[in-house]
Amino acid sequence: MRYAIEFSYNGSAYFGYQIQPREVSVQGTLEDALSMLLGAQVKTVGAGRTDTGVHAKKMVAHFDFEPSLRQDLVTRLNRYLPADIWIERIVPVSEDFHARFDATYRRYQYLISLKKDPFLQGLSWSIYPRSLDVEAMQKGAEIVLQYSDFACFSKVGADNKTTLCRIDHAFWEEKEGVLVFSICADRFLRNMVRAIVGTLVDVGLGKLKAQDLHGIIQSKSRAKASGSAPAHGLYLVDVGYPTPL
Repeated sequence: MRYAIEFSYNGSAYFGYQIQPREVSVQGTLEDALSMLLGAQVKTVGAGRTDTGVHAKKMVAHFDFEPSLRQDLVTRLNRYLPADIWIERIVPVSEDFHARFDATYRRYQYLISLKKDPFLQGLSWSIYPRSLDVEAMQKGAEIVLQYSDFACFSKVGADNKTTLCRIDHAFWEEKEGVLVFSICADRFLRNMVRAIVGTLVDVGLGKLKAQDLHGIIQSKSRAKASGSAPAHGLYLVDVGYPTPL
């Protein structure tokens, strides 16, 4: 049978989501726990991969296992796994369900601390004591929405078959001293969200103008965009499917 597993994690201690040789990853930690508790080697396929230090409030993966699962597996997994990984639920799905290829959208949020906040230390990008022109950053985000080729925001050397993405929304909003960037697309290139955020922050700092985004995106050159925002402020917050899990 095939199962979908929905979970969340704090990525601070991990070398990204995907298994890497000689590195601790979220996927490797999850598969070790599943294999231990199920008494058989289990391989998972995730909805995507997050970079080193990036977090997920909702990640989805699938795995195959026979026979049926114990009813208390979620509870046992949460007891066995480290505190920075939480299993929300495991549900049976169709045999042809694919966590990555069936996903219709992914939604990310990026958190920027506008004030000194010890509770967001290491979990957001602290801009304090600098200030940002949020209105200009929003204009920049609206320009990003006008395009579909984001080669300029892709990690150099990434093995992209295409750099085309359909972005459904991208906007900034301030919540109690935290500036939140929300972006949703059918797919994302490696490092894309962090590169967009880094460039829009430069707009907010006055280093770029919002209208500069046109030339940056049209150049298709990573060198024209700004540096990437720190990984620890980025969160995968939702993955959608044609039929809800």
